[in-house]
Amino acid sequence: MQYLVSVIDDTAGLATPDEMEAINAFNDRLEADGHWVFAGGLAAPSSATVIDNRGEEAIVTDGPFLESKEHLAGFWILEAADLDVALKLAAEGSKACNRKIEVRPFR
Repeated sequence: MQYLVSVIDDTAGLATPDEMEAINAFNDRLEADGHWVFAGGLAAPSSATVIDNRGEEAIVTDGPFLESKEHLAGFWILEAADLDVALKLAAEGSKACNRKIEVRPFR
């Protein structure tokens, strides 16, 4: 089963060199153990654009969908046998990147 593991940040800064080293080691282990599907870091929320095309005409708005102290800073898509494995991996990812993590299964 696949899981979206979202990295939640409340700072404007990027990962420190030590955090990047830990994240890279964690990524390498995910790949070696067969859990890696895809991952990526995201630009600051201020770089976001929201598009709402539910009406007659698309409305394009600069800035994030939601104004909040916390934001989505990056993510992993992991392959795990079950939720317990995904949560264990997410706990390790949280330690590596020094940020909170949210885990959600794909349908």
